[in-house]
Formats: sequence, structure tokens, C-alpha cells
Amino acid sequence: QCKDYIRPLFKMCKSRRLEPGMMAHILNIVNYCEQGEFVKANDAYIDVAIGRGAWPIGVTMVGIHARSGREKIGSSNVAHVMNNELQRKYLTSVKRLMSYCQKKR
Repeated sequence: QCKDYIRPLFKMCKSRRLEPGMMAHILNIVNYCEQGEFVKANDAYIDVAIGRGAWPIGVTMVGIHARSGREKIGSSNVAHVMNNELQRKYLTSVKRLMSYCQKKR
């Protein structure tokens, strides 16, 4: 299953259609795994998967005044990678390969 899911990533790399930002994140993940820095690799994976934007927890508008951090919850700070089915599949495969590489060391 992992092999089938990661195949589109390889095809996009060969045809040079992979977004530069996505390629940079995946390259960071691979480099960290090669160095044995699995915590940093996991951080890089989370960066590309869900981003670093603020997450609204619970009710966001309670009173009549806007919160100071409310504008940071906008969609510009959130990675929408997991909304795309193809990207979700190959990123899941990358995570599985990270875990496999960590177990083999």
C-alpha cells in the first residue's frame, strides 16, 4: 500500500511538477532521517502536514471585542496539504517510511 501511495510523488519528481515548497520539506525530512535526527524529521513532517498556524480551540468569539490573536487563525497560516487526497496519501507514505527507517536503526 505504501508503495502504491508514494508512486505519484516519484512521478511528480521525475517530471519536475512537484511544488518547490513541498520538495524542500520532503528533502528536509529525508536529510534528517539519513542523519538519524528523527525528532527533527518528525517536526518537518508536521510542518508540511498541518502547518504552524494557530488552531482555534473551542469558541473563538465570546464577547463583543475581538481577541488580539484572532487574525492569526486565518487560512493563510494553515497548510492545506491534507485536504488534497493525493498529497495526503504520499505524505502518509513518507511518514511510514520515516517510522520504518527509525525502527531499523
